[in-house]
Amino acid sequence: MRVLVGKNFARLPMERGLTQEQVEERSGFSQWYISSLERGRRNPTIISLYELANALGVTVADLIAASDEPKGVDAPYADAPQQASPSQKRKPQG
Repeated sequence: MRVLVGKNFARLPMERGLTQEQVEERSGFSQWYISSLERGRRNPTIISLYELANALGVTVADLIAASDEPKGVDAPYADAPQQASPSQKRKPQG
């Protein structure tokens, strides 16, 4: 998740023409924190994500969205084998 947020946080300011200095000024976070976040070295709290999203003019969902995954697929578990439900595991009686 840190890497995903970092990639999005590095991309979104550039798309808006913002420098790290401008993001620092708008958000109140240091350039060191912003740089660490962009490199996937920080694990921001939901409050930090909210404040950073506001500083960029985006939503928190924009910061955590995986841009390369198909819609409607839960990315981390999309390829995982599905386990049978308890009702599917019961043996037929008879």
